Amino acid sequence: MDIASLTVAEIKRMAKGPDGPEEEMLRAMERDARAGVRQLYLQYEKRRQRILEEEARLNRLFQYEDALGRLGISSVAGVDEAGRGPLAGPVMAAAVILPPGVRMPGLNDSKQLTPVKREALAADIKKLSKAWAIGVSTVSEINDLNIHQASLLAMRRAVLGLAFKPDHILVDGRCQTGLDMPETPVVGGDGLCASIAAASILAKVARDNLMELCHHLYPEYGFHRHKGYGTAEHLEALRRFGPSPLHREGFAPVKNCLPD
Repeated sequence: MDIASLTVAEIKRMAKGPDGPEEEMLRAMERDARAGVRQLYLQYEKRRQRILEEEARLNRLFQYEDALGRLGISSVAGVDEAGRGPLAGPVMAAAVILPPGVRMPGLNDSKQLTPVKREALAADIKKLSKAWAIGVSTVSEINDLNIHQASLLAMRRAVLGLAFKPDHILVDGRCQTGLDMPETPVVGGDGLCASIAAASILAKVARDNLMELCHHLYPEYGFHRHKGYGTAEHLEALRRFGPSPLHREGFAPVKNCLPD
């Protein structure tokens, strides 16, 4: 492609678009000696590299699902929980079955995403997934069982809530759910495995939204800001007002505020 006769403004108009310039035009811009064209080339080349890196990251994210797919296992559910650490509120889990080949730009561990990005991806996950479900373990169950067992219970409920039974489960962490189906624990799975990342997003969004509703029941604790985690604001409210029915009695900061 010969762009020598084109002005910088004309080249910019031709290159403009959601996908940027085509490869042939990009190479012509690379060869052009004009400073303005070189600057344009560097901008588009950086954007192109970011796109390629994101595509590679997304492909790596599907390594577990793809490996199972090569064994003939296509219905794979990713499972993750949200809310093990907070001093108040339930622990929630999600299970997600993604269709083979689906790609969602930005899909990642929920902790790496902004609230706005999580909400947007949650909508995409619900729309594009073959099945999804949320499981909950209540504060009462956390108090009775302990947070670890309550988290596993929420995960089991999420999987059992799916519209159909998966052929295999990929679970974030080192533990298995104990369900009567094949499952594989994946340490750090919410950042390594697409379906677990999707589950982490749904669980986090569902729990955050619930804690914002809980704020209206107990506004003195600021649940809409910290979602039940042990922030300085939350600990001060606990000392001042004592625990609410949403607080986990077995957690030390809450236990220390219980009446004798």
